[in-house]
Amino acid sequence: MTHNKKVVLVVGAGDATGGAIAKRFAREGYIACVTRRSADKLQPLVDEIRAAGGEAHGFASDARKEEEVAALVEQIESTLGPIEAFVFNIGANVPCSILEETARKYFKIWEMACFAGFLTSQAVARRMVTRERGTILFTGATAGLRGAAGFAAFAGAKHGIRALAQSMARELGPRNIHVAHVVVDGAIDTAFIRDTFPERYALKDQDGILDPAHIADSYWFLHAQPRDAWTFELDLRPWMERW
Repeated sequence: MTHNKKVVLVVGAGDATGGAIAKRFAREGYIACVTRRSADKLQPLVDEIRAAGGEAHGFASDARKEEEVAALVEQIESTLGPIEAFVFNIGANVPCSILEETARKYFKIWEMACFAGFLTSQAVARRMVTRERGTILFTGATAGLRGAAGFAAFAGAKHGIRALAQSMARELGPRNIHVAHVVVDGAIDTAFIRDTFPERYALKDQDGILDPAHIADSYWFLHAQPRDAWTFELDLRPWMERW
């Protein structure tokens, strides 16, 4: 191990929420370890964190593959430092009518947004319990609370990840590991929303869509909470969002 700095591992570090979380923790002195299936897509994020004076490392890893997850965690823990905070941030929101949904796509959405969460959080939790400390945070959605028409596959996966988080929180909390589930309810300031839903994106000027940096602040808040006042579930939405 090269040094003993604390590590945050963000699985699913995209251009919005995941990347913002990595940057937020890096500002606090954490080594930001970020993953996507393609490492090339991580380089701009890694470069940005380093340019700001932080330390970051990108890893190509398929979170659905148990052997790749094990190798990732081992590499980080043996060469960089202990994973003190873990964030699972894989989405897979692909709407489709239940009458047209295919078994293959339904399974793929579940595998990405739920099963991968089990594999990655279990691998990290096994390290954390030996140290008796750590934080595990799952990115959820409104679909984890209720299923909407056309979102059966996504809702099933998000219900599953919420249930996983609940079970882990109850089991690992007494072992000094804080597990929390964040419900992100609303459009996020991303290129996808800008290009696909321009009318919705126009609400940005009224604080009507979520700023990834503000979402990231809440993740840091959860990680920094004292254990006599831990939050399990936190929901974030713009003031004008209907719910």
